[in-house]
Amino acid sequence: MTSKVTYLGGLRTENVHLKSENSFVTDAPVDNNGKGEGFSPTDTVATGFANCMMTVMGIKANGLDYNMEGATAEVTKHMSTDPRRISKIEVVFHFPVEADDKTRKILEHTAHTCPVHYSLHPDIEKAVTFNWK
Repeated sequence: MTSKVTYLGGLRTENVHLKSENSFVTDAPVDNNGKGEGFSPTDTVATGFANCMMTVMGIKANGLDYNMEGATAEVTKHMSTDPRRISKIEVVFHFPVEADDKTRKILEHTAHTCPVHYSLHPDIEKAVTFNWK
C-alpha cells in the first residue's frame, strides 16, 4: 500500500504516506460545501502535477550539473461543471539560476513527460510556462 485515507467528518480526510508517515489533511472547497481550510482533493491533483514536473526536472538537472534549488511553481486550478471536474491546470515555473538554451530545452521537455502529465485525462488543459532568470 502507498497511503491510508481516513474520513474525519465535516468533509475532511487525513492522508498518511505509509512509508514515511508524513500526513496532510484535505478539506472540501467553499464552493462545494466545505470550509476551504486546506487543500481540496482536486487541489492535490493540480499541485501533484507541478510536484511531478519539478521532481523529474530535478532528477534531470542533477545529471546536467544544473542547480534548481530555489525554483518555484505557481499552480492555478480551473474547475468546470456538468460534470464537476478539473478543466485546466496552469503551472508557472520560476528558476532562480539562468540556464543555457540546451539545458532549458531538456528540462522543459522533461517536465512535459512526467508521469502525472501522462496520467491526467487528455481533456484537462495543461498550460505550463517556464520563466528563466
